[in-house]
Amino acid sequence: MIVIGVDPGSVRTGYGIVTRKGEHFSLVSCGVIRLSSKWSIPERIKIIYDELEGLISLNQPARLALETAYVNRNAQSALKLGQVRGAVVALAMNNGLTLREYAPREVKQILTGRGGASKEQVAYMAKHFLKIAGPVKPHDITDALGIALCDLLRESALSFPGKKSSVPSSAKNAWTEYVKANAHRLV
Repeated sequence: MIVIGVDPGSVRTGYGIVTRKGEHFSLVSCGVIRLSSKWSIPERIKIIYDELEGLISLNQPARLALETAYVNRNAQSALKLGQVRGAVVALAMNNGLTLREYAPREVKQILTGRGGASKEQVAYMAKHFLKIAGPVKPHDITDALGIALCDLLRESALSFPGKKSSVPSSAKNAWTEYVKANAHRLV
């Protein structure tokens, strides 16, 4: 199963394409679509749509996992984000993909066991699941990978309703290691 996770933004949209075979996850592709704030919103939306459509055509994911909108104090930013999200929803529907949406807290809860986890903790767990040795930046990428992983982990929890946890035991050990090594970062 291949899933594309999208962390939408009007200036930077992160994407992560992940596949799962059994309890093993693999990174297919990831990156950021960078846009100039000087470009109009319609121009940016077209670029995001076209770039993601090319990735979908190339990698043939079955699902698109998208971060849900969050309330922002800046109404203009929230409106722009809503327009980008709408374009990504249309993209998924136009390409026959199943669309699933996840709140940031849910992604953090599934990946780390804490809904209030930091972006660094999500990045650490995304790298662990995908066995990525080097740094992965910016957070737009690791957030998108986290969204894709969340979708794949939620699927396994739904497939096996009697199962106690959707998180593989190796992930729990990785989280324990992270906490020991980064106790100063925990709140």
